Amino acid sequence: METAALIVVLVILLALFFDFTNGFHDTANAMATPIATGALKPKTAVLLAAVLNLVGAFLSTEVSKTVSHGIIREDTIQGDVFLPMIFAGLIGAITWNMLTWLLGLPSSSSHALFGGLIGATLVGVGVGGIDFGMVLSKIILPALIAPLTAGIIAFAATKLAYSITRRYDGKPDGRDGFRWGQIFTSSLVALAHGTNDAQKTMGVITLALITVGWQNSEQADPYLWVIIACAVTIALGTYLGGWRIIRTLGKGLTDVKPAQGFSAESSTAATILASSAFGFALSTTQVASGSVIGSGLGRRGSTVRWRTAGRIAIGWLLTLPAAGAVGALAALLITWLGNWGIAIDTVLALAVIIGLFLRSRKDAVTHANAMSDVAESGLAIEQPDTTPLTRRQQRIADAKAEAKVRAEAREQVKVQAKAEAKAKAEAKADAKAKAAKKAAKSGEPAKTIEDADTASREESK
Repeated sequence: METAALIVVLVILLALFFDFTNGFHDTANAMATPIATGALKPKTAVLLAAVLNLVGAFLSTEVSKTVSHGIIREDTIQGDVFLPMIFAGLIGAITWNMLTWLLGLPSSSSHALFGGLIGATLVGVGVGGIDFGMVLSKIILPALIAPLTAGIIAFAATKLAYSITRRYDGKPDGRDGFRWGQIFTSSLVALAHGTNDAQKTMGVITLALITVGWQNSEQADPYLWVIIACAVTIALGTYLGGWRIIRTLGKGLTDVKPAQGFSAESSTAATILASSAFGFALSTTQVASGSVIGSGLGRRGSTVRWRTAGRIAIGWLLTLPAAGAVGALAALLITWLGNWGIAIDTVLALAVIIGLFLRSRKDAVTHANAMSDVAESGLAIEQPDTTPLTRRQQRIADAKAEAKVRAEAREQVKVQAKAEAKAKAEAKADAKAKAAKKAAKSGEPAKTIEDADTASREESK
């Protein structure tokens, strides 16, 4: 019992540390676009995201129930067997989370957690310990559908925003009103993140408590102290790690316009909040990235850089199996060595965490080099230097150009007619002068203009 209690304490501490890494790994993405467009100052954005994540963690527990009473069949597994597997799964999730954060690879903290738990359970318990129907309906399908849905919504919202404000196309700051809207939408994204990502850690801790009998399995909701601990931890991680978003000012999202940012954030918040209500465990990074790509395509003349988009998608696809592999290795040590395996896993986890942290200090994350995963998705869209005209604007421009050509042609005809009239007048004047000079020499009276014209024509013959 003492060993089980020690493992529970280790699981809780490790889960809270994962929650902390989730805060600076994912949550900062909520404030990437408002900083890029100048809607919020960096320090204000980071603090706002932290506070709203704290609030959001108290609003829903549906995702927590999915983790604690969904993907793992905890009622068919003995507590002394399953508890170390939870510990091993967390090691897999944290290791992959920290590694991708250090290397700047696109990743999902949520899928790292699920991958670690599934990999460890498969090794320690077997295939029967996983409810694959729940994994498919609550994790896999939402992971495929949610980013696509968010992208389509953001695409339509961006098209609508630009069509409503089309008269401001010629003005560089004509859509600045969307910056004020971004303060609301980005805050909503941060709130939505708290309702989804903080719940996953609550679910893991609740699962551990149920496994050792410290919580009734019929009680799906986490204890209040679990909710408070997870909420405070993810908020703290958000604030301390939020500087990573500032690099988006020079990377990827610098070309995001206020109308795009407003549309992307609205789509992200709506998708995450709806999914949280149904208990779907989403990756907020993937949803936000899908929204950014969709809003980028909503601007006229933009094209997709498929190579970049493909690299991001591969990074997402690797997260679940990679974290699962690390979790499976940690579980394998426990299966082979028992309590010694737990001790070795603990030492290895600490070594990995401390090593990655020390390595990150050599390339410290500051306001000068911070980076957001969502910014990578901004690079997948190639934006034109100047926004192309709509069909209506093109027709108007063509009509103006045609009218200008006709006006220039008429002006040219007038100039040519004036030139011909001037030439005729000069010819008449020359003929009159010649006639007068000839008459003066011969002593004859000067001829009239008509006579001079007749004489001029005869001379020309």
